[in-house]
Amino acid sequence: MNDTMKAVRLHEFGNPDVLRYEDAPRPVALCGEVLVRVRAAGLNPPDFYLRDGYRALPPEWRPDPVFPLVLGTDISGEVVALGEGASRFSVGDEVYAMVRFPADLMTGSGAYAEYVRVHETELAHKPDKIDHIEAAGAPMSLLTAWQFLVDPGHDAPNPFQAFQHQPVPLLGKRVLVNGAGGGVGHLAVQVAKWRGAHVIAVASGKHQRLLGELGADAFIDRTQVAAEAVAQDVDLVIDAVGGPNMERFLSVIRPGGRLFLVNPLGFSGHDEASERGITVSSMQVRSNGAQLQETGRLLEDGTLRVVIDSTFTLAQAAHAHRRAAKGGLQGKVVLVV
Repeated sequence: MNDTMKAVRLHEFGNPDVLRYEDAPRPVALCGEVLVRVRAAGLNPPDFYLRDGYRALPPEWRPDPVFPLVLGTDISGEVVALGEGASRFSVGDEVYAMVRFPADLMTGSGAYAEYVRVHETELAHKPDKIDHIEAAGAPMSLLTAWQFLVDPGHDAPNPFQAFQHQPVPLLGKRVLVNGAGGGVGHLAVQVAKWRGAHVIAVASGKHQRLLGELGADAFIDRTQVAAEAVAQDVDLVIDAVGGPNMERFLSVIRPGGRLFLVNPLGFSGHDEASERGITVSSMQVRSNGAQLQETGRLLEDGTLRVVIDSTFTLAQAAHAHRRAAKGGLQGKVVLVV
């Protein structure tokens, strides 16, 4: 096997033009790891934040990078080599994973490349009935929806709050998903529906038909009316968008209900939530091969579906980032390697 590969690397932070498709050293699987030949890599918001140098964060939180670095966490491909002590997978196995997240949050996990090393505990067998593109679109978005709504899967310290995030039973509950057309949102709709919730999807009108197919019971076109003006008596809001004025959802939640924030930075409604008896909670998604194995069964039998917005070649990574920056995504953007 050649000791070089093609990868998309950063030599500086900036706009999508800083993404360079070039030769790079091929990684070697370390103890407990496997080497995966990447067939597809999914894009996620942390990729964009890191490319930009996390300029939205306070200066003391920003990365101190060692360039060049390779972005990306989500991969689907096949095992080509085993590191020392790795025994859960065999050469030739088709696998998918979210790689070293959040451990490599500030340095890049190396997914935008022909090969990536992955610890075997982060890997799962790719569901046979979906292709590498769909599988690569799943890991971060699906694990986020799953860890928020079903099982966090870990007890690591929560960087966003002093208490551990706790999902709640959804059977018979009214659940509003904001940003329902996007990567996390369209999977949160499906997971909540699978758990027995009445699901209200909030997105732009172009997503209405798809979200109905995915199981949403009601739809609010955010371009026509504010969700808080029409929704009421909701048990849980999961906001997959973030940004300014997340507090507006408190008015639609019944006392004793929940507001789950996928990106809580900037939320300022804790006092109002307390007055209303509403629990506001967030968490950091974490790599988890066992959960991907479990959710893979739901992808396999069609209970869950990964929607692909668009695909680009690895060499077109800059174009893929520009597509994501335009917004209005329906599902996931994926690089085909």
